[in-house]
Amino acid sequence: MKCCKILSMVALSLCFLSYSGNAQNDQSSNKEMTGKIEVIDFHSTHRCLTCNAIELHTRYTLKKYFSDELKSGKITFQVINIDKEKNFEIAEKFEASGTSLFLNVITNGKERQVNLTNFAFMKARQKDEYMTALKSKIEKELTTL
Repeated sequence: MKCCKILSMVALSLCFLSYSGNAQNDQSSNKEMTGKIEVIDFHSTHRCLTCNAIELHTRYTLKKYFSDELKSGKITFQVINIDKEKNFEIAEKFEASGTSLFLNVITNGKERQVNLTNFAFMKARQKDEYMTALKSKIEKELTTL
């Protein structure tokens, strides 16, 4: 009888701990979703010099100016090949049919896409101008989080 009580209490405690652990995980994922910017560079398998420059300058800008935000996960960077079948859904979501650059701004669980493709192509061959403008665009979006 005493053994059954102890086992019941242990089982109840484990259930409680399991529930509170899940609640904490839910809260942390909600925090992640309340303020985040996903920088997404779409490309096709065959890339030109301009397409490669967009990735290179974007990556460099993020590392130089937003390293803390990258480390914390407030900003993420993804390079996605739209020709791969596994990436079809995300390419369709952003309507990316070739090289495209987007900021996916997530605030309070809601997503808002900022299409930077035209900017990226216009400035890709002008590294300093590209970096300055991209930095400014990301800083502006960070204020909305």
